[in-house]
Amino acid sequence: MSFVLDGVGLTHANGFTALSDISFSAGQGERIALIGPSGAGKTSLLSVLGTAHRASCGHVRLLENDLARPSTAGLRALRSRIGTVYQAAPIPGRQRAVTAVLAGRLGQWPRWKALLSLLYPLDLPGAQAALARVDLADKLFSRCDQLSGGQLQRVGIARVLYQQPDLILADEPVSALDPTLADAAIRLLVSAASERQATLVASLHAVDLALTHFSRIVGVKAGRIVFDLPSSAVTPAQLQQLYAGEDMHAGAQADGTTAEGMATGSTNYCCC
Repeated sequence: MSFVLDGVGLTHANGFTALSDISFSAGQGERIALIGPSGAGKTSLLSVLGTAHRASCGHVRLLENDLARPSTAGLRALRSRIGTVYQAAPIPGRQRAVTAVLAGRLGQWPRWKALLSLLYPLDLPGAQAALARVDLADKLFSRCDQLSGGQLQRVGIARVLYQQPDLILADEPVSALDPTLADAAIRLLVSAASERQATLVASLHAVDLALTHFSRIVGVKAGRIVFDLPSSAVTPAQLQQLYAGEDMHAGAQADGTTAEGMATGSTNYCCC
């Protein structure tokens, strides 16, 4: 198994409960899309899988590691096997794209090599190959504060491709991309995961991308899992119920669809 969450809850220090009674597992190599309204808990769920947050209750087993009492060294080794694509890539503006991409393997390299690579890029061909896969080979030495939001998001994807992790987590990985680039980026993540038999879990607002590219859809709302189904089994009625109460008007205007289209089963919409 890639991971097992059993009765997991997450309550923050301020008392807000982000997740409640989450039981969720995946075999190695699965492709899973998390969908649901804003504030549903999708990012919180990814943060537990990525070990950024420790579950307040329940049991988590991740890449054959029990997270009940992880050691510092064990947690560091585990994190090196997990690659995360963020909605807003946490990359310093003054850093060059090549350094940002090579940072994907800092957790796998010995300390001396990791520090040296921050000063002088040690694998230029590897970084350039990863950037080429997201059509940014010409930006190898560009400073990240000179890149657009969409380009920076693609640098984040290239970093995970270079890392070659066993578990890929993607939190709204294409939010800054136009529809054509978004589709290409999701195809690339799916392809990269398949090449290594890595598990891919992505949080997506664009339901059409989720249904098209992912074999399993998990609907999340109010910190709980509402449904967990093969993509072919998800119905328009279930989507309507999942997004009930969301303001669909702005999203419909953005991509030229309507809420009525959603009800009739059209998948050309984005629930934001």
